[in-house]
Amino acid sequence: MIGLSLALSVTTIWGQKAPANNNLTPYNYQTFNCDNKGYFDSAKYKKEEIDGVNKLLYQFNGVQFDTQPVFKLSNLEEIRKNKEAHLQQLEKQYQEKKKELYNLEVINLPMWKKLQQETIMSFENEYQLNKEEIIAYSDPSTLKDSKFYNTCKEHIDAISSPDREKMFAAWKTYIELKSKNNADPQGVMARFNAKMNDPQKEDYALIDMIGLSFHNCANSSFRQKRSDEGTMYKDFDKIFTKLKRNCDEP
Repeated sequence: MIGLSLALSVTTIWGQKAPANNNLTPYNYQTFNCDNKGYFDSAKYKKEEIDGVNKLLYQFNGVQFDTQPVFKLSNLEEIRKNKEAHLQQLEKQYQEKKKELYNLEVINLPMWKKLQQETIMSFENEYQLNKEEIIAYSDPSTLKDSKFYNTCKEHIDAISSPDREKMFAAWKTYIELKSKNNADPQGVMARFNAKMNDPQKEDYALIDMIGLSFHNCANSSFRQKRSDEGTMYKDFDKIFTKLKRNCDEP
């Protein structure tokens, strides 16, 4: 106890003798469920640089485009009917977000520069994937020219093949693999068999093969989880002194 008291006394004295940093500037930011308030050294960083890193970590980390999911025949019919409108909406989102992302100013350190380049790459790939899918729902053969062809060749060859039996066989294989990770594998296969015997089985196959099989393959090729992601969030927090965090209950 005596030793602890002495240690605390020394700490207090050091704190009293430490010169005041007149460059400390307040900064508020939100994380996933917390409000954070701290101070950064304006002699080392610009607010715009910190804003840029903040946006990379919390705004541009994840899905960037609001597109129409295709899970049902009615979704498929709608996206085919209004293909051009969907493409225009995607392009509008792309141009707006691209302008913001490419113009971000970030802290001039290798880790943040690398994060920006990786984020841009994922953004461009996500845009291209969404565009290809919208078009492929109306014309599956267009996937033969996909940016992701070499990565997802097996999926694309089945989807774009004029031999529909080849696509049906690939569809069945995909669903069988999927069923093994489901709590009700028999139910999954029963629903598949019902679709396979439906007059619109080709459309059902395209929904699963484009929106799930191909999408997951392409998406995983550029959206791999960064092993140092947790470290980056901690390093961002370290920019600030006197950091206080107020979090909502999960």
